[in-house]
Amino acid sequence: MDHEALKRDEATGASGKGPFLPKSPSEALRPERVPAPPRRSRRARSQIVIFLNFLMTLAVFGCGLAVAAFYYVVSAFQAPGPLPTNANFVVRNGSGLSEVSANLERNDMISDGRIFRYMSATYLKDGDTLKAGEYEIKAGASMKDILDLLRSGKSILYSVTLPEGLTVKQIFERLNEDPVLEGELPQQLPSEGSLRPDTYKFSRGTKRTEILAQMREGQQKLVDQLWERRAPDLQLKSKQEFLTLASIVEKETGKDDERAHVASVFLNRLQKNMRLQSDPTIIYGLFGGEGKPADRPIYQSDLQKQTPYNTYVIRGLPPGPISNPGRAALEAVANPWRTSDLYFVADGTGGHVFAATLEDHNANVRRWRKIEAERGQDPSVAVDGQPEADPASQPQTQKRN
Repeated sequence: MDHEALKRDEATGASGKGPFLPKSPSEALRPERVPAPPRRSRRARSQIVIFLNFLMTLAVFGCGLAVAAFYYVVSAFQAPGPLPTNANFVVRNGSGLSEVSANLERNDMISDGRIFRYMSATYLKDGDTLKAGEYEIKAGASMKDILDLLRSGKSILYSVTLPEGLTVKQIFERLNEDPVLEGELPQQLPSEGSLRPDTYKFSRGTKRTEILAQMREGQQKLVDQLWERRAPDLQLKSKQEFLTLASIVEKETGKDDERAHVASVFLNRLQKNMRLQSDPTIIYGLFGGEGKPADRPIYQSDLQKQTPYNTYVIRGLPPGPISNPGRAALEAVANPWRTSDLYFVADGTGGHVFAATLEDHNANVRRWRKIEAERGQDPSVAVDGQPEADPASQPQTQKRN
């Protein structure tokens, strides 16, 4: 560079825009102004701002609407319902949320089936379902209350009582008459004595065959258990004989403190090869599982009627049970009292008086006949218990049939 050019540069400054002017220290430290970016057109700037404002407004409105809707749904789900009084509601087997929700709304138990369906789907976890059954919905119950109830499975329980001493046919009649149980019973009756008497609880929708299965399983289990715990010297040979004698004891007395005593009398008579002479066996031989009509007494003439079950005629046990015995009768036969008694007769108070000798027994029978005569009893009606002196009531040496 020549000397002349250098001087020009110094005179005009490095930028070439004018003479170089020296700056003060404060001016030198002051930041230089950055040139502004090129401006967009007013039209372009206006469209973007409007669009962004629209999106933001839409988002805020949507969030507010969602919060309001969620608050409404939760409030409605937990608010008291429209049901004015307690009412029953049935959830059928296999019912889904849609069906249950629609039925609840149709019956005015909830205000909105869609809310119930949505919230139920939210609350129900894996494996959690609405349980089938009949439920009592309380007046004013909220949708949440109803959902909790249907999830719990705490449905209304009904019961059917089948007392001790009924025959299988009589049990079938009671099951068929129950208005809540469903379905048909089998045409073929189970064997007599194979059903356990008890009170069975069930919910609406239960099948009659389900109760029947419980009764059969319960009786089989009970007989097996008590047979295993029977007295070591019990002379009965099989569970069938055990069940048969228990069914006779069941029909002879309903008093708990007499059953083991009555069982000892029959076992003593079996041991001595005496006829059992049990009135209930006469009834079963004459009327079978139908049972004796309430207004039909046992007549003296019935004692000699030839049936396989008439223990005034046959020796030993009848061919099978005459009723379905309960636990108490089965326990009494499995572990009877140890007595020498061979006879018993009604005492007029609902119980029986026992005797070891025929002489004492005949005195007891005469006493009972006197009570019956005072009550105006027909003399042709048989005595409740073994009769007075009778060859059949004496020990026999021949082999028992």
